[in-house]
Amino acid sequence: MTVDHAVLRRQLRSELRQRRRALPAAQRIAAAERLADNLLALPFAPTQGYVAGYWAMDGEIALHVWQLKLPPGCVYCLPVLAADRLRFAPWRPCDPLISNAYGIPEPEVESGSLLDAEQMTLVVAPLVGFDARGARLGMGGGWYDRSFAFRQDRPGPPWLVGAAFSIQQADSLDSADWDVGLDAVCTESTTHDFRNLSAR
Repeated sequence: MTVDHAVLRRQLRSELRQRRRALPAAQRIAAAERLADNLLALPFAPTQGYVAGYWAMDGEIALHVWQLKLPPGCVYCLPVLAADRLRFAPWRPCDPLISNAYGIPEPEVESGSLLDAEQMTLVVAPLVGFDARGARLGMGGGWYDRSFAFRQDRPGPPWLVGAAFSIQQADSLDSADWDVGLDAVCTESTTHDFRNLSAR
């Protein structure tokens, strides 16, 4: 009997998404505070430049506390879908947003104002799951892999960091050749630094 890895990934994705959705509000709020501290304590945390987060949806751990605590020299950005890649736009809490094709809010800006992935210093990406080797499970669209494919052959910046609740850690995840490895994953309880791993 053969194992359908695509089916297993869908099942795991569903399980991990349900796991994070089930967290109570008070636990989410406290987790966002602790996550912010861990992100700011990263050994490569920038003091200036463009840094990107995401708009938390579907139970994802929130980044608003981190955004507000960033050093003054950092410019916070949100991802914008552009063709088959992500580009980025500076965003402050009062700036206008529109919903993209997936219903996720993104900054309402002219395409000429968007920043390329190569211009970012640090990018914090949402995760559905991750493991102790730095393999990650996303929503399956491949947006971050395509946008940061140039990172396959060299270290950061931009540094790529996953953000998740600790309950989203899986025992083991398969990686595809096109997966772009993470430099670290931060949760509310710890930081996993993967930069010295010889294999992702």
